[in-house]
Amino acid sequence: MQAPLFYCLQMVNTRKEALQVIWDLSSQGLEWLNTEEPLSIYKDLCGKVVVLDFFTYCCINCIHVLPDLHALEHRFSDKDGLLIVGVHSAKFPNEKVLDNIKSAVLRYNITHPVVNDADASLWQELEVSCWPTLVILGPRGNLLFSLIGEGHRDKLFSYTSIALKYYKDRGQIRDGKIGIKLFKESLPPSPLLFPGKVAVDHATGRLVVADTGHHRILVIQKNGRIQSSIGGPNPGRKDGMFSESSFNSPQGVAIADNVIYVADTENHLIRKIDLEAEKVTTVAGVGVQGTDTEGGEEGDKQPISSPWDVALGTSGSEVQRNDILWIAMAGTHQIWALLLDSGTLPKKSDLKKGTCIRFAGSGNEENRNNAYPHKAGFAQPSGLALASEEPWSCLFVADSESSTVRTVSLRDGAVKHLVGGERDPMNLFAFGDVDGAGINAKLQHPLGVAWDEERQVLYVADSYNHKIKVVDPKTKGCTTLAGTGDASDASSSFAESAFNEPGGLCISESGRLLYVADTNNHQIKVMDLEARTVSVLPVCKADSAVVDGSFPREKQKTVPKVPKSAPHIGLPPVTVHPGQALQLRLKLQLPPGAKLTEGAPSCWFLEAEGNEWLLQEQIPSGDIENISNQPAISLQIPTHCLSLEAVVSVIVFLYYCSADSSACMMKGVVFRQPLQITSTQPACAAPVELTYAF
Repeated sequence: MQAPLFYCLQMVNTRKEALQVIWDLSSQGLEWLNTEEPLSIYKDLCGKVVVLDFFTYCCINCIHVLPDLHALEHRFSDKDGLLIVGVHSAKFPNEKVLDNIKSAVLRYNITHPVVNDADASLWQELEVSCWPTLVILGPRGNLLFSLIGEGHRDKLFSYTSIALKYYKDRGQIRDGKIGIKLFKESLPPSPLLFPGKVAVDHATGRLVVADTGHHRILVIQKNGRIQSSIGGPNPGRKDGMFSESSFNSPQGVAIADNVIYVADTENHLIRKIDLEAEKVTTVAGVGVQGTDTEGGEEGDKQPISSPWDVALGTSGSEVQRNDILWIAMAGTHQIWALLLDSGTLPKKSDLKKGTCIRFAGSGNEENRNNAYPHKAGFAQPSGLALASEEPWSCLFVADSESSTVRTVSLRDGAVKHLVGGERDPMNLFAFGDVDGAGINAKLQHPLGVAWDEERQVLYVADSYNHKIKVVDPKTKGCTTLAGTGDASDASSSFAESAFNEPGGLCISESGRLLYVADTNNHQIKVMDLEARTVSVLPVCKADSAVVDGSFPREKQKTVPKVPKSAPHIGLPPVTVHPGQALQLRLKLQLPPGAKLTEGAPSCWFLEAEGNEWLLQEQIPSGDIENISNQPAISLQIPTHCLSLEAVVSVIVFLYYCSADSSACMMKGVVFRQPLQITSTQPACAAPVELTYAF
C-alpha cells in the first residue's frame, strides 16, 4: 500500500506550488488561539507536514474527529515534523465571534493552534465544501490529500505517518518547536465550567447540574451548596463508587427517586447514579462511538453515539412509573428509548427491560417531518422535554442544527414541526433571531427545552442567540422572554438580562422558577417567572477549576472573500458619461434543483482597483435573497471623473444547496466591466446583463 502513496507524494512535489498564499496566514490578520503569536510560514510551518482541520464548533461530526486528532498529536509532535492546525470556519454567525471560539477550544480541550477563519478565506482557498474536512499539506505547502467527514482515523494515521517518513528520508522535515500558549493555563478558578444541562428533583427541589467542563455531576441544594460531586475533574470512563467514578463531558441529566440518569456524551454512554448507594453504573453504550441507527440490543451491549440529553417518561402502561428513558442521540440524529422496565413503545411490540432502541429518525441529518417516525429526519437533536398530559402527549425536541423545535407524538411517533427552520427538509441554514409563529419564527442552534405544565408553555434555550424564548404550542407563537441577544453576563430584569450560549433549562418544583445552565458564563441563572427577574445561583465552591475569562470582542468582518477558483468573466467595454447611472443586472443560474441557502450571506459587492474614486458615492454591496428575483446594481458615474478609462468589478458570492445532497456550496464569480468615459452624452444605454450558470 505504501508504493502508490510514495508515488503520489513524488507527483505532488513536482506540481506548481499554488497554495503558498495559505501558508502566510499571519499576513491576512487572522486571529489565532493557543499560540504565543500568529504562525508564520518561515518560522513555524515550513518543513512540517501540516494537518488542517476545517471545523465549526456546533457540528457533532467535527466533535467526533477531535479524539482522532488528539491521538495523532500523542503519536507525533511538532518535533517529529507534524503540526495540526484547527481552521474554524463558522456555519452560524455566532460562531464567528472569537470569544465563543475560545470557549469551544476550552470546552473540547483543543490544545493545538486554532485560527479563526471568520470570513471563510482559507475554506475557499482550498475549496473545502463541508464540515469536517481534513487537509494534509507537505513541507512546502503542497496539497497531499484530504479526508471529508468523520470516521477516517486509520487513513489519517496511515497517510500522516507515511508522509512524515517520506519527507524525513529526503531531508525536508525541519525540527522546530511551535510556541503554544493555552488559555486554560491562565484562567481564574470557578465552581462550574461550561455547565451543559440542569434538572430539578421535584421531590426535594434540589438541582442536578452537568458540570460538563469539569467532567462531573453535581447535586446542589436550593441555596447553591454542593451536596454531592460525582466524577471529575479529569475525563474518564469508570463505574464504581462516587470516589472512583468518572465521566467525559456529560450533558443531559434526569432525576427521579434518588436516581440520576446521565448522557455521558463523549464516552457515548448512558450512566446511572444511585444517590443512596453512592454508586455509578453504565446502562447503555459500550464506551466507543457507535454507528448503528436501529438498536434493539440490551443497553450495555448496544453501541450509541453522542447522547446529548435525556428525559424520563412512561411506556404504554397507563400508570406513571418512569419506566422509559428518552435519549436525544445527537451523533446519529435520532431519538432513542431505553426501557428501564419491560414495556411497549408506539408501533412496537412488547420490549424487555434494558432494551435500547431507535424510536424516531432515519439517521439522515435532515429537517424532515413525517407521520412515520422512522422516515422523519433530525439534525443533531440536543434537548428534550416531556409533556405527557393531554392534549399534548409528546416529546419536545430542540433540534439544534436545523434551528427548530419539533414534537414527537407519544401516541404514534409522528414527528411534527413547531417553530423555526423552513419547509425544505434539506436546508439546515434557515436560522435567525425572529419572534413569530411557526415557520416565521427563527432560532439559532437551540440546545435546550423545558415544559411548563402549569402555564402550558415551552421554554427554549435559543443558544446562539443568547436568549430564552417561550413557545405557545397552541398557536405556535414564539417570543423572546429574556436576554438582550448579546453574548454577555447580566442579571437584572428579563429585558435587561444577558446570557452566553445557554445550553439547558428546567422548571422548579414550585413552577415559579426557571433554572438556566448559562454555559459560557459558567453559571446557573435563576429566572423568577412571576417577578420577571434574573439572578445567579451562588454555587458554593467545592474545588478549584479553570474557567474562561472575559475577552475583548473583536469587530467582525462582513464582506466574504471569493474563492481563488472563481471564474473571472471579462465583459465588452461600455461607453458612459459623467453623471450617468449604469444598470448592472445579475442573471445567475444555479444547477438544476439547487436553491439558495436561506440565512447564509449570499451577496454582491463592487471593486474598482486603482480607480477607487469611481465608488466614492456608491452602495458597495448588497444581499442576494432570491435567485428568481435578482438585484439590479446601479453604478452612478461621478460628475468629476479622474480618468477616461476604468474597470469596475462585480463580485458575487453564493451559498446554495445541491438537489441531491444536503451539502451546502460556497461559490463565487467575478465580472469585470471596462468603462470608457466620454463627455458626449450617448443614447440611453441598455442595462448590462451579468450572466453566469454555476
